[in-house]
Amino acid sequence: MNTHTLALYGCAAAVVVPGTRLITARPEGQQAGPGRLLADLWRRPVPRAAAVLTGVMVAMAVVQSAAPDVIPHLERAPHGPWWRAATALLVQTSGWPQLAFNLAALAVVAPAAERGLGTVRTLVVFLLSGSAAHVVSMAGWSVHGGGDSVSVCGLVGALAAAYALDGRRRPLRYLSVLVPTAGAVLCLLENNHGIGVLTGVLLGAVAARGGRDDDKEDDGEDGSSAGSGPNAVVGS
Repeated sequence: MNTHTLALYGCAAAVVVPGTRLITARPEGQQAGPGRLLADLWRRPVPRAAAVLTGVMVAMAVVQSAAPDVIPHLERAPHGPWWRAATALLVQTSGWPQLAFNLAALAVVAPAAERGLGTVRTLVVFLLSGSAAHVVSMAGWSVHGGGDSVSVCGLVGALAAAYALDGRRRPLRYLSVLVPTAGAVLCLLENNHGIGVLTGVLLGAVAARGGRDDDKEDDGEDGSSAGSGPNAVVGS
């Protein structure tokens, strides 16, 4: 295993480990088990953006499995049309391992991001961070391929930015700094996940400073909000 590969694995750990900690953090300082975590993240009111994104990716998983010939028409390609940067998010070009991992990650990260950032901003972060990563790849970093893991990284980056700017949970603020640091190193290694992370960090910082603009939209029938800030990611 060479130095480049070790650096990639190290950066992946620096995104995944803090990202997992941020997503599973609870207001009372305890950690939720996997079952309770999913129940909390998908509790009512159901996070709509997360449901739409997960549904679309499941549908596309079925499509690309049934008709693999669709992949070359949607993945990024050198000097391809600009819209390939968006459609590349819809196909997982590395087969079933990538498909299964990305779906599982999306099912956890997307609702956590939506409860912290809001519905509209979650969609914006997902689309812009993923598309930015594929644009850079099409420009020369890795001209062929596809997948939505870059968008998932963007959502983790946005959550990290929200925690970094939140003064109530100091340990999580320090931990969240690892995410943009890993993103920067990944960019130096010309790995497009770094672009996804840093785009998400930037958008998350803007969202955190501006406050959520769709809390009222996310209110349930009982008047409770789906979330407001990073401490509302997982309810008590």
